[in-house]
Amino acid sequence: MRQSQAEARRHNVAKRSMTKEAKQLSGLIAGLRKSLEEIHKERSGTKLTGAEMGMLDERRNNLLLTIAALDDRLSAVQGLIDLGRPHVIRVH
Repeated sequence: MRQSQAEARRHNVAKRSMTKEAKQLSGLIAGLRKSLEEIHKERSGTKLTGAEMGMLDERRNNLLLTIAALDDRLSAVQGLIDLGRPHVIRVH
């Protein structure tokens, strides 16, 4: 296989991999947003003690931070795909 063919193959594999990652991230973010809505409903719908409210607030804050981090990752992945510079993520 010529060098250019090998490079094109690596590029295509990386693009498929990153596209798959973007879809997974989108699904995960959507699921976390649903959980966030459920927390909001639970917090406003029932009579809660201060400790229970605090626990729900803590869960909400953790979800918001996680969603923000995943949104950043998704944006980065989509940006690399749009630029035509996908790369295979190697985990050591």
